[in-house]
Amino acid sequence: MPRVRPRWWTELMVIVVVYGAYAVARLMARGDVATAVDNGLAILHLESSLWMHLEGPLNDLFTQEKWLGVPSSFVYASLHYIVTPAILVWLYRRRPVHYRLMRTWLLTSTLLGLIGFTLMPTSPPRLLPGEYGFVDSLSQYAGYGWWADDASAPSGMGDFTNQYAAMPSLHVGWSVWCGVALWHYGSRTPLVRALAVGYPLITTIVVMGTGNHYFFDALAGVVVMTAGLLLAGPLLRKLDRIKDRVGPAAGAEAAAPVPAPARAQVSARAQAQVSAQVPAQAQASANAPGHAPPRPAAAVDGSRLVHPQRGPVDGPAGPPRRADEPARHNGAAAGAQHGPSA
Repeated sequence: MPRVRPRWWTELMVIVVVYGAYAVARLMARGDVATAVDNGLAILHLESSLWMHLEGPLNDLFTQEKWLGVPSSFVYASLHYIVTPAILVWLYRRRPVHYRLMRTWLLTSTLLGLIGFTLMPTSPPRLLPGEYGFVDSLSQYAGYGWWADDASAPSGMGDFTNQYAAMPSLHVGWSVWCGVALWHYGSRTPLVRALAVGYPLITTIVVMGTGNHYFFDALAGVVVMTAGLLLAGPLLRKLDRIKDRVGPAAGAEAAAPVPAPARAQVSARAQAQVSAQVPAQAQASANAPGHAPPRPAAAVDGSRLVHPQRGPVDGPAGPPRRADEPARHNGAAAGAQHGPSA
């Protein structure tokens, strides 16, 4: 029977390796800054033409109202790295049947996001030229937290992040994943339902209000998660087929065949043991209490039968009778002796 819950150390290794590769590749995929700015302006102009540039009013609100700006900076800089791993561990411990699908979905979507960062480096609104009116709220409120004034990374580590990876927003994508996990596998209490819906919505508002993403970035994050979900099932089935093929082959290689001389020796020993046991079993059966010894057979002396105990028996020795014939003859003889009944 296959294991329902994978081994925790293998899961930890897989997640660390995949996320480490993602972080390194994301850092190396910075691209040209001018290209990233042009892509950001193209998104902003498209949103403005569709009346969907929600990041502008939200950024003004967050930078003008400290009671919104400071908490939103904490949310952007921390929850992304706390809530997602916490729900992943909860699924591993409490929902092991569904864990593999959810883990594969998360990792696949993250790698798809990396493709987006590489193909389309995009400047976030906060890094656009000043005439567009965006303010970096994390930089504005950096004195209240641990993050750097040029990124959401800890202070002094801003150079180790790719700030031109706005498209798609994995902050939004991962929050959608968390919401789906809570909605489908969490308890059906009103609080859990509210968290499942509220966390993705709050994250979407925060990433735009802090000037880190466009509204289209958030939509792209949802699209990436949808694509990852569609690919997760086939990927799992493919991995299971590979394991089924590799597993029996590895087991066959591990079990070395017994050489022919060894098989012959084993067969000879087994035959000798059986031959020695058969007479012993026959002797034990003969000595058992209540066991009747076999009757000696009658001998044939010329044309007469010679019984070993009663002596000669009159009558010619005929062919051997069937088992039911003595009973009929005995009955006939008894009838002849007593005569017909009155």
